[in-house]
Amino acid sequence: MRRPFIAGNWKMNLTREQSEALARGLVDQVTDAEGCDVAICPPFIYLDVVSSVLRGSTIKLGAQNLYPQPSGAFTGETSATMLADLGCDYVILGHSERRHILGESDNEVSAKVTAALENSLLPIVCVGETLEQREAGQTD
Repeated sequence: MRRPFIAGNWKMNLTREQSEALARGLVDQVTDAEGCDVAICPPFIYLDVVSSVLRGSTIKLGAQNLYPQPSGAFTGETSATMLADLGCDYVILGHSERRHILGESDNEVSAKVTAALENSLLPIVCVGETLEQREAGQTD
């Protein structure tokens, strides 16, 4: 039987103060998630503050994306090595917004999955359906 998993993707929302408060509230409320894994995925800029709040709790930290190269001249990008260093356990890859707005391909998602696994991050791989596909019953 599969173990249930709940992950909250904060997308591009909240301030530092709001992120810290939400994380503290979740830590207080999710005291016993026995039989279920729980992760939260704040924006990159708040990973460090949220990581501090989560220490010692059952809630795991996840990132919203990564760049597949381990280092280099990739301005604005974040590597799997950096995410692991911050204490991330999970990373969301191939989200529909990245696929449909930014044109991210299956090959790019695959390279990111490889980088995640090589750095002991568990990838949350999204299928990337559009609203129209979902409403037409083309996805489940």
